[in-house]
Amino acid sequence: MQPQSSRFRAVLTGATAFTLAAALAACGSTDGGNKGDSARAGAGGAASPAGSSAAASSAPGSSAPGSSAPGSSAPGSPAAGSTSAPAAPTTTAPPAASGKVLMPTGPQATFGKARDTAAGQIMVTTLAGPKSGVSGKVWVWLPPEYNDPKYARTGFPVLTLYAGGQSAGYNTWTDNQLPIQEVDADLAKQGKAHPFIMIMPVQNLDSNEAKALECADIPGQPKIGTWMAEDIPDFVRANFRTVKGRDGWGLMGASTGAFCSAKLALQHPDKFKAAVPIDGYFNPDSPLWKGYENDRQANSPDLLVSQGKADVRVLATAGGANAYEIKLVKAWVAKAAAPLTVEYYEQPGGKHLTTDFKKMIPDTLQWLSKNLAGPQSD
Repeated sequence: MQPQSSRFRAVLTGATAFTLAAALAACGSTDGGNKGDSARAGAGGAASPAGSSAAASSAPGSSAPGSSAPGSSAPGSPAAGSTSAPAAPTTTAPPAASGKVLMPTGPQATFGKARDTAAGQIMVTTLAGPKSGVSGKVWVWLPPEYNDPKYARTGFPVLTLYAGGQSAGYNTWTDNQLPIQEVDADLAKQGKAHPFIMIMPVQNLDSNEAKALECADIPGQPKIGTWMAEDIPDFVRANFRTVKGRDGWGLMGASTGAFCSAKLALQHPDKFKAAVPIDGYFNPDSPLWKGYENDRQANSPDLLVSQGKADVRVLATAGGANAYEIKLVKAWVAKAAAPLTVEYYEQPGGKHLTTDFKKMIPDTLQWLSKNLAGPQSD
């Protein structure tokens, strides 16, 4: 089993005075040196990337489009502060196959309102996965640009966010502890980050940690791995305008969510291009793996990282106040084999706390924006 600290619901980040300047510069983007105001301080502990491929490709669309007027809401939904439930997004026929944008393919989901943020509404639905047979809650936030008529034929990048802890019936990226939606909207206005469609699913179906599914298809258990890797992307493409291919799809998570983001990116490089595992562990330790060691190893980021099969970009972080965590993450980074590219960032004084992670949101969004395709138009 992992030490208890690795399974906490809380998550890690960096202090405001120390940023990912080195990591942002090394991410392989053609505009990697154009950092935002929050990246002016030194990187303080960032190490050279491990497992770098010979030539990293530049992420297209590195400048986010202009923002729409404040108060924009989800497609077909009321403005922030309204008490009525939002309607499903409008489905539009897809464009020609040669285009860059994938218009919603349907069928449309039914969405309710989870809460309002200063950057628009967070919606929620229950996704019954046709491929996995799993039903679970999925929260969705659309950037203000999504509803601006100027972007009616624009596809947007997708960022899936995994929470810490068991995340059964909740996802901490949806509450005001981690205001990633407001931060993204502000950075997008400044051209420092992409306006991401944010997808925030549950990770487990039971709050008992002894029944942790670890974002995998554990034999005899609900196929949550298929739900995450197949059903959720299909659901997103059915309901929203996205960028064709994998270049606009990223993952980020903290603590147990970090495990999920690393595992899914390494297992499905055809679907995801970049991931940010924050304060993570990499060795599957759920009791449900008992008797299925081969399956457990096949779902272990600790082994997948060295197989040289995944052409994805990863930023792995560790808290500088936790010696065990530093050792664990550094050891994982050192195993990375090309074409996988892994960068390491050590947060000076960082602890396994949600309050610390909140401070790191701007830098992680900028790193992801430099490693993922931005909005595309036909």
